[in-house]
Amino acid sequence: MRFFADCQARVAADLISGRWPMVVLYALAEGPARPGELRRQIGGISQKVLTGTLRRLEHNGLVERRRYAEAPPRVEYSLTTAGKDLLVPIRALGDWAAVYADQLPAGEPLGP
Repeated sequence: MRFFADCQARVAADLISGRWPMVVLYALAEGPARPGELRRQIGGISQKVLTGTLRRLEHNGLVERRRYAEAPPRVEYSLTTAGKDLLVPIRALGDWAAVYADQLPAGEPLGP
């Protein structure tokens, strides 16, 4: 099977490609969270990268941003229905990685 440009799997993969989108979605599976909570939960992600990742996920309809009219302002992120549905294949990828982890190369994967 060839991976055509209009393949729906490719569209889905593009939505969550990169180091952090799947990690952020998985972290939000536990429920709504503020950015600081997400950073502590995930670890190793800068505020700038987290903000960019959340904006991208929100733009793609996977995460919802809720702003509360409080002083100081409070913002929480939660999964949309599409984001929750995407957890199924993300968890399947995690299960696959657990089975094959010892066969995968260490470190960053090599590109083509």
